[in-house]
Amino acid sequence: MGSARMECASQPAQPLDFTPFLDQVRRNTDLSNLMLQDARIVVCLGSRALLAAFLGWTENPDHVLGAATTEDEGLALVEQHQPTMVLLSDQLERGHGVALVQQIKARWPQIHTLLLITQEQRHRQIKAAIDACCDGLLVESRMGLGAGVAALQAVSGGGIYIDKSLQELFRRGHEKGTPLEPLSPRELEVLALVAQGKGNIQIGENLFVSVDTVKTHLSHVMRKLQANDRTHAAVLGLRWGLIDWPDTEVPR
Repeated sequence: MGSARMECASQPAQPLDFTPFLDQVRRNTDLSNLMLQDARIVVCLGSRALLAAFLGWTENPDHVLGAATTEDEGLALVEQHQPTMVLLSDQLERGHGVALVQQIKARWPQIHTLLLITQEQRHRQIKAAIDACCDGLLVESRMGLGAGVAALQAVSGGGIYIDKSLQELFRRGHEKGTPLEPLSPRELEVLALVAQGKGNIQIGENLFVSVDTVKTHLSHVMRKLQANDRTHAAVLGLRWGLIDWPDTEVPR
């Protein structure tokens, strides 16, 4: 009996042949570089290997303004360069990614943040990141296989991205709120487009209304939801089930 258990324990793990995914990874890399061609990025990752891989994967390194592995260094780079987006890990060599998101959003709410989650069970950290209005949450292991492209597309465009495996936690972890007043059908349409990362001009084109009309609808939405800004409004809309999750399918 003991020897049988020993044999089971010593069996090697099943090998994973990554070859079938190589073309998909290459396509995703090309798509990501295309989407980030106008971005100005600071990267703060806890793994030096992952950081080196990201820098090697980036087609135009000029888009990356700075790279760090600690919370303090990451904050200093953000302050120095004022990027359009920060890509960071929840686990850093020193400090914490969620704390860095909180500081960035408190000082520069216009900067988009995409947080890589190393473990889906980190419920408290995930909730803290959501409360800090982090724009995107992505499970790190899904970065190269399509989800990374969808996340970068949404966040770099000003939208919201929550990894599918975290969406139920996103809703379950918060009490469902109620707007001060019901949102009109048009206001819900505007809010859904904000969650997709559409700007005011794009929303106007989608709905065949003027930019000023879009701004008026957004003002009403933020008042009714008591939201700090458009990103916070989109987060609340998703959290409370007022709008559906944006379609994050990646072109193949």
